[in-house]
Amino acid sequence: MNYEALRNMLFLLPAEVSHHVSMQSIGLMEQLRLTSLIARDVPDDPVEVMGIRFPNRVGLAAGLDKDAACIDGLAAMGFGFLEVGTVTPLPQDGNAKPRMFRLKDKQALINRMGFNNQGVDPMCKRVRRSKFNGVLGINIGKNTTTSVGDALADYIFCMRKVYKQASYVAVNISSPNSPGLRDLQKESELATLIEGLKEEHEALKEKFGKHVPLVVKIAPDMDDEDMTNLARRLLSFELDGVIVSNTTVSRGAVAGERHASQSGGLSGEPLRSQANHALSLVSNEVKGKMAVIGVGGIVKGEDAAEKIRLGADLVQIYTGFIYHGPDLISNCVKSMKS
Repeated sequence: MNYEALRNMLFLLPAEVSHHVSMQSIGLMEQLRLTSLIARDVPDDPVEVMGIRFPNRVGLAAGLDKDAACIDGLAAMGFGFLEVGTVTPLPQDGNAKPRMFRLKDKQALINRMGFNNQGVDPMCKRVRRSKFNGVLGINIGKNTTTSVGDALADYIFCMRKVYKQASYVAVNISSPNSPGLRDLQKESELATLIEGLKEEHEALKEKFGKHVPLVVKIAPDMDDEDMTNLARRLLSFELDGVIVSNTTVSRGAVAGERHASQSGGLSGEPLRSQANHALSLVSNEVKGKMAVIGVGGIVKGEDAAEKIRLGADLVQIYTGFIYHGPDLISNCVKSMKS
């Protein structure tokens, strides 16, 4: 089945509507055992990272399946791992609509969703009901109504809920669409958050008798000095990994494009250069002492291979998957393997 034709039909709908239709369709196709119509053969390319065996290095980034509503269908596309969320303690609607915009000529999206999700308990129920037994990252955040000063309690609440089911837990402190969230990347707030999470993490390890890796997702919108200092701080906390990076608030790469003036995070091809620069800085700083997951701007196989050359151990895709479908997964795995 030609994914481009399907995409062009979906792109006739508003961006957020087509997202929901796509997810429902992937779920239905999996239930009817029809995913082979759009999935592609993905070669085995196993790798061990953070003590986890990944079938291949290409994962789905958080944000596409916030509520773990479609993990069986998405897994059938050939991903080496999935990351669901961002999930918060309580359900929330997110920001006002419209809040997602396509920049088709640039293979990009701008979104200001605002952690819209149904809450951590319904997510955990879906994960338990799913058939998926692969690598599942769960991305956690705070509710919008929770102040930065009280954020630790929200993150601890979510980590306790997801720990048993997650292959790894990703801490989102970098979305530009939740007011004040990026303040958690600052020195004092970061220390309070990570030290508190690490203490809880040790308690959960003892309770469940297993180590679930803890990683942090950071923003690309920092100067070189701040990015390097953040990498050093994350390393000092002895975290298992870092995800580089979230979406950007910069519009330099899409100046003059329709929707470029919309607020929110920019993702897709225009993010690649900025995300790769951040990846290079972080990778050079951590030097193999923690895992690095490269995200941002992957729209062809070579883009994924470039992130590996820059020091990433794994990569994730989101916007590129929307534009290119399952072909992108296969192309990325083949490019990184060659």
